[in-house]
Amino acid sequence: MRRVRYEHTGGPLFLEEVPVPDVGPGELLVRAAAIGVTLPVVRKVTEAAEPIPLGGEIAGEVVAAGEGVTRFTAGDRVTGLCFGHGYADYALLHETMATPVPESASPVDAVALVRSGLVALGALEAARPRPGESALVTAAAGGVGQLAVQLARLRGASRVVGAVSAPGKAAFVRGLGADDVITYDADAWGEPVDYVLDAVGGELLTPAIAALAPGGRLVAYSSGGGTVQAYDLLVSAKSVIGFQMARIARGEPQLYERWRRELWRLFTDGALRPAVHGEFDLADAAKAHEVIESRSNLGKVVLRT
Repeated sequence: MRRVRYEHTGGPLFLEEVPVPDVGPGELLVRAAAIGVTLPVVRKVTEAAEPIPLGGEIAGEVVAAGEGVTRFTAGDRVTGLCFGHGYADYALLHETMATPVPESASPVDAVALVRSGLVALGALEAARPRPGESALVTAAAGGVGQLAVQLARLRGASRVVGAVSAPGKAAFVRGLGADDVITYDADAWGEPVDYVLDAVGGELLTPAIAALAPGGRLVAYSSGGGTVQAYDLLVSAKSVIGFQMARIARGEPQLYERWRRELWRLFTDGALRPAVHGEFDLADAAKAHEVIESRSNLGKVVLRT
């Protein structure tokens, strides 16, 4: 089978031929049809001290189920987060990380919706939004941000602002339902909002906190780091909340499953529309990474096998 890997920090990515992996206890061997490309994985390629397996969201058909698996059998269509080698024709997916894909959804729909949607919905839940409040979403044109914009509206936000890196993304974000779109380099980010969902971090934390109304909440779920000045929070009783999807998946499986069911319900009802920027062949993984690195994507970037 084909698999993408790299040998040193920064790449390059290349294809190699390797045996199909053996399925272990609690695992599913999945013939991957679609693989989601995420910013955290792209960052690990460019920043991690040692090469790592290229994991991430996969969707496809179960080929074999390991010992102890009870929820899935060969032939089932599934999607989920692969922690091992996911950029491959076949990948191993732990049963606890897998969710069925309904017949109405394609593998591309699945990788564009589920993991990114779980992060978007989880971050929104962490903000504890109340109907009528206003929201600001950074990286609003990205795989998670485009769903967060829509979910904020569905949860009753009276005004949704999308923050993006370039003016050319504004029409796309407005098409998702945003009332206003601002760029990160704007002198001011408009009228204050009640909560911010931040996927960028770093230097953007300062203007994002400044964009909060008194008593506002910022949910940080990026891998970009950053520093917050305590006085900026104290002066207007603002707060910062950290959100990590892995903690929910491991520690609150019932909540994790409830969120997954809600995402599929919204998708099936036509209320939530995951956008896909482009589909790349597995052999073109480097080009897919370039799209993410340049922050030029409008929606999810997907690899196809």
